[in-house]
Amino acid sequence: MRILLRALSALLGLAVVALGAVIALEVVWAWVRPASGPLLVPWLAWQETLTGWTWSGTPVRLVAAGLIVAGLLLLLVALRSGGPEVRLINPVPEVTVVTSARSLARLVGNHVRELEGVASASVTATASKVTVRATSRQPGSDATLQISDSVRTLLAELPLAGAPRVSVAVRTTGKSA
Repeated sequence: MRILLRALSALLGLAVVALGAVIALEVVWAWVRPASGPLLVPWLAWQETLTGWTWSGTPVRLVAAGLIVAGLLLLLVALRSGGPEVRLINPVPEVTVVTSARSLARLVGNHVRELEGVASASVTATASKVTVRATSRQPGSDATLQISDSVRTLLAELPLAGAPRVSVAVRTTGKSA
């Protein structure tokens, strides 16, 4: 979602800059050579066309509907742009406490990497699921059970509003500790 917002922001910014530059060129051209007509934009022809339109005309209504749809789409994208949040137990009803999914993943990742026999670990988290991919020097089933239990214990100690599911995938390095 962030990539979409960044690309959309860049495109809209470039469009505004281009429109401003064209308007500035047209204004300067009209001051310098008022009798020669427009430079790039046929605004005189547009003015003649728009003179015949009324507020209740079909073209005006279609443009308005298009602008409303575009605005609602931009609003929807903006509302969905917030980072994923993990709700914590509220200390009092008037206070809402959240943390980012990235912070939860970092906490679980640090915890897993400190476990004995874990060579490396990568963790992703959402409010509903924590996924751990680890490399261990222990046999796969033993390491999976150890990491799963340890992560579940850690998550039970945290003041999370809901307990996320835990998924663990372990790859064995073959070197024993």
